[in-house]
Amino acid sequence: QVQLVESGGGLVQAGGSLRLSCAASERTFSRYVMGWFRQAPGKEREFVAGISWRGGSTAYADSVNGRFTISRDNAKNTVYLQMNSLKPEDTAVYYCAAVFEKWGSRLPRDYDYWGQGTQVTVSA
Repeated sequence: QVQLVESGGGLVQAGGSLRLSCAASERTFSRYVMGWFRQAPGKEREFVAGISWRGGSTAYADSVNGRFTISRDNAKNTVYLQMNSLKPEDTAVYYCAAVFEKWGSRLPRDYDYWGQGTQVTVSA
């Protein structure tokens, strides 16, 4: 069982930056594909970014490409999401998720483990 704990959310003005972190309990963290998803009120959960188990491959939603950067430190069992040039439409609860050695999916149903989420609010 992989336990994920997100941190780093908060309130920021448009154009600002935040860095989210997700700490994992699993000793074999380096074999898990990690993803960031978000869910705004009244909307479905959507893919934001993903990173392969060793960090060699990344993927981004079109809406965040060029503004957000996903990275991981396997020695610290942690994945990060650096968010720059934030917009009000980025406001959502952000979740990190994990799946064992399965790269490529952007669907929430394909991820097996989820954190509790962290709120990001971007004011205009």
